[in-house]
Amino acid sequence: MTDRFVAAILGAPFGLTGRIKIESLSGEVNHFLNLRKITIRKGDLEKEYRVEEVFNSPLSLKLTGIDSPEAAKALKGVEILIPRDHAAPLKKSEFYIEDLKGLEVIAEGKTLGIISDLFEGGGGFLVEICLESGEKKLVPFRNEFFGKIDLVEGKAELLHTWILE
Repeated sequence: MTDRFVAAILGAPFGLTGRIKIESLSGEVNHFLNLRKITIRKGDLEKEYRVEEVFNSPLSLKLTGIDSPEAAKALKGVEILIPRDHAAPLKKSEFYIEDLKGLEVIAEGKTLGIISDLFEGGGGFLVEICLESGEKKLVPFRNEFFGKIDLVEGKAELLHTWILE
């Protein structure tokens, strides 16, 4: 399991002091209110910032050293990484996307491949399965198609193999 998550994307500057709007990827906002430091990532580059203040309306933050709209604008589109203990709390039968990536997909006792990614589709999430042949297939992440998800064992049960055809 991963110890950090991409929790938000930095948006447009807000005001004249370097405040930056943030877009929560989970839709939850309360877990941002107590952040004291964040790591931002653009491509392979990461940098840690101290959070001076978090604002609820609109959801935005002020980072130490970012003191102008121009400096804030330079960070637009950058990912915010936060530690697991500051991530949005999960409800029953919910998972962090990062925890699902890399799970072995099994059906009828056979390994079919691994979960390589998840995408948000119109009706919910789609799981990208990289089959042992190297081919990639998308399967809706729904109870009709996935049974037991075991993060400890690192396995996800696919209930119907016909969906991969």
